[in-house]
Amino acid sequence: MTRFLIPFLLLICSAAQAFDHSAWNTLLATHVKPLRGGVATAMDYQGMEKDRQALQGYLDALSGVSRADYQQWSKDEQLAFLINAYNAFTVELILVEGQPASIRDIGSFFSGPWDKEFFTLLDKPRTLDEVEHEMIRGNPALMDPRIHFAVNCASIGCPALRPEAYTADKLDAQLEDSAKKFLSDKQRNRFNNDRNALEISKIFDWYEKDFENTAGSLAEYLLPYADELGVPEEKRKLMKADDITIRHLNYNWKLNKQ
Repeated sequence: MTRFLIPFLLLICSAAQAFDHSAWNTLLATHVKPLRGGVATAMDYQGMEKDRQALQGYLDALSGVSRADYQQWSKDEQLAFLINAYNAFTVELILVEGQPASIRDIGSFFSGPWDKEFFTLLDKPRTLDEVEHEMIRGNPALMDPRIHFAVNCASIGCPALRPEAYTADKLDAQLEDSAKKFLSDKQRNRFNNDRNALEISKIFDWYEKDFENTAGSLAEYLLPYADELGVPEEKRKLMKADDITIRHLNYNWKLNKQ
């Protein structure tokens, strides 16, 4: 009986060690403000600055996780952890840099905000690019193209910073909801009847391969979101045949502040 009980107890202990994102959840719920019916959001950076101690406590907790502990988690727990870490450290970077007009104002021509090594994660100094492109996109076990609707670059053009933390138990539903909200925002994604074309975010240009690898083509990836994009029924067969005109809209790099 004992030899069956010990593995069971170890499983319970492992599950109990899943990372607690409740502090980040509270900060987001307090300081992220919905725009245009919730398809976009803005950050109250002044309010977040007042809660800097709570933010720092959460960041310290993120940095305190060892790679050994992280590797014991489920894939959903790992992905939720990395998405939240990317978003939280991005907010911290904006605050440290005095809330610039754009995140692209940080750094220099040779070293921008995304390759700035300013935090520790899983036992090593890290950059935001490393978290997104190596730890998430570079890991086939974690890669899901919907992460492009979840990681937030502190810019108006970026998909909304979700007003709650990502968690393993709700991750799939959260990613899908974030995708639908972004694709419903007619300022950033829409079907233009006058031009007979899909006009979509530059994100789909920069990361087109990620979407193609999932669905075969970008148009086919977007087809299940035809309602959100406002594509007429008679045009959807063109999406299925990958025979629809796609234009990429200009990206707004201004800070996503309230």
